[in-house]
Amino acid sequence: MKNRTPLKLLIWFRRRISSHQLILLLSIMAGVISGIAAFIIKNAVHFIKEFLTGGIIGQFHDYMYVILPSAGILLSVLFIHMILRRKVGHGIPMTLFAISKTRGRLSPHNMYSSIVSSAFTVGFGGSAGLEGPTVATSAAWGSNMGRLFGVSYRQMILLLACSSAGAMSAIFKAPVAGIVFVLEVIMIDLTMSSLIPLLLASLSGALVSFLFLGMDVLVPAEIQSAFVISEVPYFLIFGVFTGLVSVYFTKTFKKVQQLFDHIKNRYSKWIIGSVCLGVIIYFLPAIYGEGYEIINSALRGEFGYLFESSWLSGLSGNLYAALILLAILVLLKVVATAVTFGSGGVGGIFAPTLFLGANSGLLFALAFNQFDMFSLPVDHFALAGMGGLIAGVLHAPLTGIFLIAEITGGYALIFPLMITATISYAISRKIEKNSVYTYQLRRRGELFTHDKDQVVLSLMDVRSLIETDFSIIHENAKLGDLVEGIIDSKRDIFPVLDDEKNLKGIIYLNDVRNLMFDVDMYDRISVKELMHAPSAYVSIDEPMHQVARTFQVTQYYNLPVLKDGKYHGFVSRSNVFSAYRNLLRTMSEE
Repeated sequence: MKNRTPLKLLIWFRRRISSHQLILLLSIMAGVISGIAAFIIKNAVHFIKEFLTGGIIGQFHDYMYVILPSAGILLSVLFIHMILRRKVGHGIPMTLFAISKTRGRLSPHNMYSSIVSSAFTVGFGGSAGLEGPTVATSAAWGSNMGRLFGVSYRQMILLLACSSAGAMSAIFKAPVAGIVFVLEVIMIDLTMSSLIPLLLASLSGALVSFLFLGMDVLVPAEIQSAFVISEVPYFLIFGVFTGLVSVYFTKTFKKVQQLFDHIKNRYSKWIIGSVCLGVIIYFLPAIYGEGYEIINSALRGEFGYLFESSWLSGLSGNLYAALILLAILVLLKVVATAVTFGSGGVGGIFAPTLFLGANSGLLFALAFNQFDMFSLPVDHFALAGMGGLIAGVLHAPLTGIFLIAEITGGYALIFPLMITATISYAISRKIEKNSVYTYQLRRRGELFTHDKDQVVLSLMDVRSLIETDFSIIHENAKLGDLVEGIIDSKRDIFPVLDDEKNLKGIIYLNDVRNLMFDVDMYDRISVKELMHAPSAYVSIDEPMHQVARTFQVTQYYNLPVLKDGKYHGFVSRSNVFSAYRNLLRTMSEE
């Protein structure tokens, strides 16, 4: 009786609150949980890092910076495959996949697994960020709260969006950027029914973050000088530069991930990745860890971090050596991040993107300032670089603009941010149609987009539309057997199968209508003489947008559904259209 008390309380509560009030309440809860998740994950990483740097690294110094990241990734791999025994996806792509294919449902283990695995990865020095795992954790809490209260599909997606907005708002203490991030990256449609919940979640996430983490922000940038119109030409050039760096990031990340995908053994991946990451960090210790200290140094125009704990420390202060090292740092940071993921680490790419942007801006401004005719403000270009890389790598120009504007405490750099982000996004989108978040989902036809048609089709499944009430005819049957099947069937299509259920052909009623009443032919004509080889069919695992295209190209009303040649039934155009309309109506309800 006691075990049923929570259920009774839940039912009692659900009956006394409207759906609209429930969503408002859950959106606030999602924001609060997001703030707490940000607090836990940041402090877990901070504790691990302080424990290691104050103890182990203090004794062995430089070499531990090379060894520790591999140890952290190994702990993450062991946790996932030996303790959790479930797959832990990478934050934001996992959330997009849940929206696209699982109707917003995330496993309960995602409420903590991303925190643990990313704490090991980043706390030990892996080249990744914590934003993605925080979003994944918050989204999992939002999803499971929605399941507990039995919300509709549209409300479930809204809860995932609220959780994501709250997470980004809590991490950067930037509530406006949190909402913009959801609109651009999570790609939820902004309606009047979704606006208030998003605002409440983003605001509560930021407030909880301020409460637990204080008023300090991750990137405490202060603008040293005002933007002047004469800088516009340089920001135009810089926009092109950040666009090309963004393309390099995306292409390199994809290529490294593909190389690791070909390695089947997880421990082989870890060994290869650890060696690559260790070599990179040995020569460039600045790549170690999340990198926000490096970002803040770059924003101040400092580059001493390039030489700290490095075998090139003797060149400290040499500006030309710094420029070369900055260029190498920009190139290798992407490789280090991709290797961290490929070898089994868990984290996000938001922090590496900001890292790359700040250092790209520093490199650009310092290189121009070597000529007497130039005196570019380094902080302007470092900040604009962060916005430009977010726009180019994540395909989120508005997020880049508003995030940098919020963390700098104002909109003093709004014009250079808009110029850089717009050009960077345009170049990146022209060359790379998908961001690092979406390229795998797009390739598998599992991407949730603003295109309503693609959204609805991606949520449909062939299995749920299969019709099996067709009379099956054996390939060795005669016309008489077929006529018996016709009499017992309400369909005008008859699949012809062999003993192993392989589809050998199809017979249409119109093809045999003139023979049905000729009894003399019943034993003379075989089914093989009457059947047609199927000119088109549907795979049971085929994405629905391909099924719709097959119907459009062939103009058929029914298509056989196969798996490895085995017959499973038919899918009809009318059923597909009916399911499409019903799902579209469900998604469009306010």
